Amino acid sequence: MGFWPIFYLYLILCKLMQLSEIIEKTVVGLGFELVDFETSPRARLLRIFIDCPEESELRVTIDDCAVVSSQLSRVFAVENIDYDRLEVSSPGLDRPLIKAADYRRFAGSEVQIKLRIALGNQRNFSGTLEGMSEIDGACIVRVRSSEMLHEFALENIDRARLVPKF
Repeated sequence: MGFWPIFYLYLILCKLMQLSEIIEKTVVGLGFELVDFETSPRARLLRIFIDCPEESELRVTIDDCAVVSSQLSRVFAVENIDYDRLEVSSPGLDRPLIKAADYRRFAGSEVQIKLRIALGNQRNFSGTLEGMSEIDGACIVRVRSSEMLHEFALENIDRARLVPKF
């Protein structure tokens, strides 16, 4: 692998980091929380997931998504960010847990977790999220299943989602 492929990968990562910062500032400035964002190849589609702040009991509405979309369109025009389509939505009932704060916020909720590295011979776990703690600088997530209490390093969690209750 030569210099050029690594250089282009570096440029793409820098551009995504800048885009992430711009989106985060705009969404937080409007009073929402940025849950996650996705881009298609060459960033032609931008999909942004927002939620109401932790201290709010409100849910994201269509009007909230329209306000964020409108503001982001203006910001992207000023920042010269090229895209074809922008989608802004709530994370849904099966909200992903991404940041450490998410694991604290949704303690007591039912979750499904997939690990990067298997614990024993198991990578998928479901149960009640009992929260998160720090032990020797490492973030540990605790999930109680019907059998027992499981503890996972936050770095080992590949995906985590809330289980919707109907």
